[in-house]
Amino acid sequence: MKQRESRADRRRQFRDQVRRNPGLAAVYFILRLLVVLMLIAQVFNGNFENVFLCVLTLFLFTLPSFLERKIRIDIPNTLEIIILLFIFAAEILGEIRAYYVTFPYWDTMLHTLNGFLCAAIGFSLLDILNRNERLTFSLSPVYLAVVAFCFSMTIGVLWEFFECTMDQLFLLDMQKDTIVHSIGSVMLDPTGGNTPVAIHDITDVIVVTADGTQHPLGLGGYLDIGILDTMKDLFVNFIGAVVFSFIGYFYVKNRGKGSFARRFIPKALPHEPERAGKKDGE
Repeated sequence: MKQRESRADRRRQFRDQVRRNPGLAAVYFILRLLVVLMLIAQVFNGNFENVFLCVLTLFLFTLPSFLERKIRIDIPNTLEIIILLFIFAAEILGEIRAYYVTFPYWDTMLHTLNGFLCAAIGFSLLDILNRNERLTFSLSPVYLAVVAFCFSMTIGVLWEFFECTMDQLFLLDMQKDTIVHSIGSVMLDPTGGNTPVAIHDITDVIVVTADGTQHPLGLGGYLDIGILDTMKDLFVNFIGAVVFSFIGYFYVKNRGKGSFARRFIPKALPHEPERAGKKDGE
């Protein structure tokens, strides 16, 4: 009986959300339909790695609404749409459709957006506590902005740790390589000292394997293994985090009057009063 009531409540809440937020519902439906169609195509192609990515994407799509119900927060429609588009752009377009390769700045765009979103999440976590009347402390706008920035950068660093681990264990090349034409390293110092030796105007690199086979890379330069990509990702994450930290600072400074920042900051919902029937039963 309780299960039926729970399902009925969820269906009713879903219908209410669709009526209140038709734009969000339309985006969710369209993106989910596209992922399902992609999933079917990948099954017929026998590409089960991409099938897994499609299933993962469908699961990630459910997280915002799941969190709203479980911890009773209201995620603004603008923020939720950006999160859904971010998931779709990263998993379906970036991985399956290879936009990371086709469009050189696709990864940069997503990392910048990730810095912005993570700063918004970190900011809202503290802002919700800051507005809680049962807590005795009050945090300044500067403190909230700094914590939001640090939270975003920490997530960015952890993601780069994950990419490096996947590259080392499975050679996935998540930290994309860069072609450079000059290098400098103390490893090239013939005296074995700490003096960096530079090589300029590099046009090709020949890799010699253990059996003596030579493999000219033919890339037009030296193959940098991931470090420049990592630094670029962290830098654009930094930009996204700084942008939102400034927005969050003025949002708190003006006591939440800014209409722009409100679109990106989740709010805690008041607790629902217990049902009369439940109280009587107790």
